[in-house]
Amino acid sequence: MNGVLVIDKPKGWTSHDVVARVRKVLKVKKAGHGGTLDPLATGVLPIYLNEATKLVPFNLEGTKEYVATLKLGQETDTLDADGEVVAETREFFFTREKVEESLKPFRGTIRQRPPVFSAIKKGGVPAYRKARAGEKPLLAEREAVIGSLELRAVSLPYATIAVTCGRGTYIRSLAADIGRTLGCGAHVFELRRLRSGLFTLEQAIPMEEFANRAERGTIEEKVLLLKDSVDLSATIQIGPETAEKIRQGKPLRFEELAGSERGRLRKGQRVGLCEGPGDLLAIAEAQMEEAPGIPPALRILRVFHP
Repeated sequence: MNGVLVIDKPKGWTSHDVVARVRKVLKVKKAGHGGTLDPLATGVLPIYLNEATKLVPFNLEGTKEYVATLKLGQETDTLDADGEVVAETREFFFTREKVEESLKPFRGTIRQRPPVFSAIKKGGVPAYRKARAGEKPLLAEREAVIGSLELRAVSLPYATIAVTCGRGTYIRSLAADIGRTLGCGAHVFELRRLRSGLFTLEQAIPMEEFANRAERGTIEEKVLLLKDSVDLSATIQIGPETAEKIRQGKPLRFEELAGSERGRLRKGQRVGLCEGPGDLLAIAEAQMEEAPGIPPALRILRVFHP
């Protein structure tokens, strides 16, 4: 079984818990997830099965969408509701307009400091391990891109926001920064991921449905094919001889492709090479040579062996 199974992660489960459960039930040799969700969070968690694990690096750059409910007036050590309250503002009041105003600095390219309770390594050790041991590692600020940030609702002490962001954005840090801007503190009370790159909530199945389908033998109906699990500029059908050359690790030249296919490719494009209808054999990148007389080539990035 090769492909991606999109799970609607339940609250309280770690991403690793979901992977372990899927691997055990489906008895697959390899499985991994794309984009960690905290135990408190729910929503889209793509699980890559067997050969599909090779796709993970190609999908990490995808846009993510979240809906988060913030609890204003409290800061926690983990920056979410699973942590201990470390600061509290008991009396405060904000109009919806005031909360809207606090979001303005956090749109576009911003700087944020990752949570201490995160998997980022400090001195070779994950920061969350140091935090659990009583240390307070100071993690360097990093750039994050917030594509959109909208206020959905305000019912004090709660405020709900919708966020579209790029790789490496911490919604917990965003919530804490919004709380500091308001002057009362805040943490993530609830978090749901609606999209992770190509994968959407509409494709996701709850763990209960996963278990039921696995028992009935219908789970493969929900497994996305390799070609549908990665964002490619184009897919190109190749013949048996070319396919065998790819398996042997030999370089490809553009002249080995049909003329119409050559005309579609541009430098830097990532394309899928399919041996049969829907059978993704490899991902390649177009390499345009500058030297006259030297034909351009395709650099093979990944080869799949179903």
